[in-house]
Amino acid sequence: MGLRVGVVGTGYGGAEIVRLLTSHPHVDELHLYSESQAGKGLGEVYAAWRDADLTLLPLEALEETELDVLFLATPHGASRELVTRWIGRPKVIVDLSGDFRFRDGAVYERFYRMPAAPRPLLEEAVYGLSEFVPPELSRARLVANPGCFPTSALLALLPLAKAGLLRPGSAIVDAKTGVSGAGRSPSLATQFSEVNENVRPYNVLVHRHGAEIEVYLGAGPVSFVPHLVPMTRGILVTAYGELVEPMTTEDLFELYRQTYVGRPFVRLLRPGTYPDTKAVQGSNFVDIGLIATADRRRAVVMAAIDNLVKGAAGQAVQNMNLRFGLPETAGLVGRPLYP
Repeated sequence: MGLRVGVVGTGYGGAEIVRLLTSHPHVDELHLYSESQAGKGLGEVYAAWRDADLTLLPLEALEETELDVLFLATPHGASRELVTRWIGRPKVIVDLSGDFRFRDGAVYERFYRMPAAPRPLLEEAVYGLSEFVPPELSRARLVANPGCFPTSALLALLPLAKAGLLRPGSAIVDAKTGVSGAGRSPSLATQFSEVNENVRPYNVLVHRHGAEIEVYLGAGPVSFVPHLVPMTRGILVTAYGELVEPMTTEDLFELYRQTYVGRPFVRLLRPGTYPDTKAVQGSNFVDIGLIATADRRRAVVMAAIDNLVKGAAGQAVQNMNLRFGLPETAGLVGRPLYP
């Protein structure tokens, strides 16, 4: 199958999608669009693309091309407007913003502080956590790509929640993220002198991704605390939860093994081995490690991802593959970058 694909946006997420799609075996055409950078070559925006013959087109050029897939790597609010305008024109839109992740528009408005998308679009959107996507993905016109923190936290905790083994309201998620998660726009908080040799919690218990984790975990309130650490890429989540019934580490491992059997991007680590962000950098893998406390009453589950790949662009491409019945790993088979 040869797909005609468009990408809107020139932030880190958009650039990462382009990197993955240029080597995707089922992408025949790739068109890039930008409102602010139209007319420039991609190499003028990102030096890594200096040798590429890729020109950023104005959004109006979307009228001239019939696309199978349109990726929106655009800010919150902008995606809402673009989807409202273009839904149904490409066969499927995969949106990397938060505009369509909540069925309840009131939740979106509370955490994003802007008007929600029209209710019919919110109800139509399929939440694209690739390892747990519902059957309706195969006919979806709109896929809401999960946030980076929710991707790692949900992959860490959903096996317990779906098995009814996570005590409601007990989940605690401690997350560390690299600076690229804040995007490319400059800010004081992400300047080198502010981030280097520093670790800082932020948006404690009020981060919008905490609400997303809570909604899709479905196990009551979640205490979510993100931290900014001095690295470029990566997220490491350590999630804690009380168990409904006693479990050993071996019990936990078997539950997670059964949950993720056949899932090509989940690497479940043997008991006593724990994930690190370096081992997944540049890849679509999630590495998961786990342990039960000595009294068998709590689980500690750790998950590491690359926030720009599994946490954004890689999962978006994975969702495209699933939507069109392509091999799930198409365009995503590269090994992690190490060291």
